[in-house]
Amino acid sequence: MIETAEKRGYDTGLRAKHPFLEGASFPVWIANFVLMDYGTGAIFGCPAHDQRDLEFARKYGLGVVPVVLPSGADPANFAIGSEAFVGPGTVFNSDFLNGLDVEAAKRAAIDDLERRGVGRGEVNWRLRDWGVSRQRYWGCPIPVVHCDACGVVPVPDDQLPVELPDDVTFDRPGNPLDHHPIWKYVACPRCGAEARRETDTFDVFVDSAWYFLRFCSPQSDTPVDQNAVRHWMPVDQYIGGIEHAILHLLYSRFFTRAMKRTGHLNIDEPFAGLFTQGMVTHESYRSAAGPNGTWLYPEEVVKQPEGSATHRVTGDPVVIGRVEAMSKSKRNTVDPEAIISRYGADTARWFILSDNPPERDMEWTEAGVAGAFRFTQRAFRLAEALGPDFQDPWSGPTTCDAAQVLRRMTHRTIAAVSEALDSFAFNVAVARLYELANALSDAEREEDTGGLGWARREAAEMLARLISPMMPHLAEEIYARLHPGAGRLVADLAWPDADPDLLATETVTIAVQVMGRLRGTISAPPDAPREANLAAAKAETNVARLLEGKRIVKEIYVPNRIVNFVVA
Repeated sequence: MIETAEKRGYDTGLRAKHPFLEGASFPVWIANFVLMDYGTGAIFGCPAHDQRDLEFARKYGLGVVPVVLPSGADPANFAIGSEAFVGPGTVFNSDFLNGLDVEAAKRAAIDDLERRGVGRGEVNWRLRDWGVSRQRYWGCPIPVVHCDACGVVPVPDDQLPVELPDDVTFDRPGNPLDHHPIWKYVACPRCGAEARRETDTFDVFVDSAWYFLRFCSPQSDTPVDQNAVRHWMPVDQYIGGIEHAILHLLYSRFFTRAMKRTGHLNIDEPFAGLFTQGMVTHESYRSAAGPNGTWLYPEEVVKQPEGSATHRVTGDPVVIGRVEAMSKSKRNTVDPEAIISRYGADTARWFILSDNPPERDMEWTEAGVAGAFRFTQRAFRLAEALGPDFQDPWSGPTTCDAAQVLRRMTHRTIAAVSEALDSFAFNVAVARLYELANALSDAEREEDTGGLGWARREAAEMLARLISPMMPHLAEEIYARLHPGAGRLVADLAWPDADPDLLATETVTIAVQVMGRLRGTISAPPDAPREANLAAAKAETNVARLLEGKRIVKEIYVPNRIVNFVVA
C-alpha cells in the first residue's frame, strides 16, 4: 500500500547538517511513507536512487542529484527522469567517494565518520516475531474454536481437516470468513455450547516451510515418520529464485530446527545443496502521457525501426524504460500462452536455457525466441533428411575422414552435455548441441561413403536424446522419425554414454614461455616425448628469436601444458 499510495509530506522548517560537506544542510520533512521501525525512523532521502523518494521529491520540487553512475554512462549527461536508478554502478558527485562502487563507498563513508568521532557503523537486523495469521479467505484454516466458557479449544482430530466454505462473497471490506453467516458458527468441541471458528487463516509459509518433510511419508498418521525422514532427508538439491533464497529457505530452516527440538527430526539443515536461479527480465514501457504515464504490456507496444516506440492502438508515443525483472506492477511480462501458441513450449524452454548461465538474469527478447525456433526447425530437418536408413551399426571399416570427425564430435558432445547438465550449466549444454548440429550439417555436404551415413544417423539420434531434457516433444518426434514403429520413447531410454576411444584428443596445445612470459604455442600429440616437445618449442619462430644468443639455464616442462625456458 505504501508503494502505491500518494506520497505526501510536511516541511518542518528544520535543517540537518550535511555529515561531510562543511556548511551544507538539508530540509527535514515528515513523510507518509517512512516507517517508524525502519532504522531509527529518521532516514536520509536519496531520490535519484529510490523510487518512493523520487516521487516525493518531484511532487514537492526537491533536488534530485544522481550519485550512482551506470556502467558506460556519461557523468556529464546522466540524469534521472521519472524512474530512479537502482542498479549497480560507480559513485560520482560525492567528493572523496567518487570512483568507488556502492558497497565500497558505504564502507568508506562509515570509516570516515568513525575516524572523526561523529558516528559509528552498526548492523541492523530486521527479523521480527512471526505473526502467522492472515485476515483473508485464501489460506489454510487455523483449526481452533473460540468458546466463551472454555476459551480457545483445538478442533478434534476426527473433525480435521477444517475446510473453507465454497460460498464466500467479496462484496464487503475485510475478511470474508468473518462475515460468513453459517461457517463461522459451530458447537464447542468440549462443552457443546455455541462457539465461533477462528476466521484467520495461516500464512502460506506455515504450509510451504515443511511440505518436503511430509512428502517423505504422506500417508502417515503423524506429521512425519521417523524412519522415512531418516531415509530421505536432507533434500539433495534445492532450486529456487532469489525470493526463495531469502524467504522460503529461511522459513524452511526455521521449521527444521524447530521440528528437531520437538523430536520430529534428527537433522539441523533441510537442504544439502542450494542453487539460486536468475530472474527473467524484459524492457519496461510507459505511456508518454503525463509525468507518471501508465505501465504498458509488451504486446501493447510497437517498436519502430529507429528505436522509438508507440502504442499499438492509439499510436501515442511510448517511453522505453530499463530492462528489469518481469513483474505484474511494471507489466513487462510476456504471456507464455502467446509464446507457446506461436513457437511451441520446447522453443520457449530452449531459449530460456540457452541465453545465460542459470544463476544470472536473462533478458527475454522476441529475436532470441525466434532464433531458438529456427534451431528447432533445423534439428527436425537434419533428422528428417536421414529417415529410417542406416539403423544397424556400421560393420565395415570407417574409411571416411568425415565419418571419423563426426563420430568424435558426437561422443565429445555426449560427454560435454552430461557434465554441463550435472553442474547446472544449461547454457553450456545448449552451446555444445549447437556445435553438434553444425557438424551434422557439414557432414550432409560430404559424399555418403565409408560409414558416413551411419555416423550422421548416430549424430542425429544422439542430438535427439541429448536435447530431451530441454525439448522433450521435439526429441520424441525426431526419435520416432529415426525409429518408425519401434514403440520406444526417448524418455524410457538410459542416458547415453560416450565411447572413451572417441574422446581421446588428437593434439594438445602447449604454451611456450620464456622467463615465465608467454611467447608462443605449439601443437603436439598427447603425451608426446619430452625431448620432442622441447625441440619443437625452441624451434617456434618467436621463441627461437628470443633464445638466440642466450644460454638456457633451466627447462621447465609440464606434460601437455607448458614449456618454460629460463635464460641467462
